[in-house]
Amino acid sequence: MTPERKTRVLIVDDSAIVRKLLAESLNGEPDLEVVGTAPDPYVARDKILSLHPDVLTLDIEMPRMDGLTFLKKLMRFHPMPVVVISSLAQASSRAALEALQAGAVEVLAKPGGPYSVGEMKQDLPHKIRAAAQARLARTSVLPDAAPRPSAPAVFQAASRSTIIAIGASTGGTEAIRQVLMEMPENSPGIVLVQHIPAVFSTAFANRLNDLCRIQVKEAAHGDRVQAGQALVAPGNFHMTLQKRCGEYRVSIEDGPRVCYQRPSVDVLFNSVAEAAGADAIGAILTGMGSDGAQGMLRMKRAGARTVAQDEASCVVFGMPREAIRLGGVDHVVSLQRVASELCALAAPAVRV
Repeated sequence: MTPERKTRVLIVDDSAIVRKLLAESLNGEPDLEVVGTAPDPYVARDKILSLHPDVLTLDIEMPRMDGLTFLKKLMRFHPMPVVVISSLAQASSRAALEALQAGAVEVLAKPGGPYSVGEMKQDLPHKIRAAAQARLARTSVLPDAAPRPSAPAVFQAASRSTIIAIGASTGGTEAIRQVLMEMPENSPGIVLVQHIPAVFSTAFANRLNDLCRIQVKEAAHGDRVQAGQALVAPGNFHMTLQKRCGEYRVSIEDGPRVCYQRPSVDVLFNSVAEAAGADAIGAILTGMGSDGAQGMLRMKRAGARTVAQDEASCVVFGMPREAIRLGGVDHVVSLQRVASELCALAAPAVRV
């Protein structure tokens, strides 16, 4: 019996220490193989052509050519799955998000502060496997100001108790961006989990806030969920929904990883099922693994209406596929239709 082919990885980073650390994190995995390393994009270009890697890990800050410039050239002339590995600095976080928009499929933080070497070693193989499965798509330049008006407006009279919960992973930063840009100013309150490192979630929320009609902010403990606003779970923390004195608030919590993730979509969805029940609408978007599938099933059993992104528009179909397989999904739609579907499901909440 022929053994399965390993995923071939090329590591690009100007730090010899980081290259060694990343290689050690991957070479112990039976399905992954580091075929080479490069200290800068010029060396990386030659090794891509000679070694034919399946996945590239890419640093942002490098000599001779920065990682973002190299990524844009790579996606134009030799598209391949890229995992960006960036420092936790705010400027690097913004560049990492730009890299995701330019075609990178995953982002991972270099160890520092609360993010340990051990956690990085746990996360990196998962990110590489997700990238290897990713469907690469043509990217477009983000607008600088007004979003495109494509989703129908939710009636002003829509029930204040309606909550929208969204979960995503690989490819999710751009999927969430598209969905939220199409949500009207009077949309129900939104709570969402995107698998993203600490600090990067702040830059992610701020970027969305600049692009969307609705307000978007990184959630803080005790924040009230309100119409026209989306709360993004902070990286490395779980977020849950609670109902107190007739209003919804979020709780930001530490705790063990769930489905290898923190924040976890399952943690959010389970709390939404308990707190909001039939007043909730759930959406599960692109991502590898099964996080969110059990929680979405629980939401549906509690009376919530549920939506999954279809396979054709996903970067990785794993999370939606698992939710569909479990029977937790009412509607399967393309990414282009997710926002309008959420608005349509919110409108019947009006009782006249």
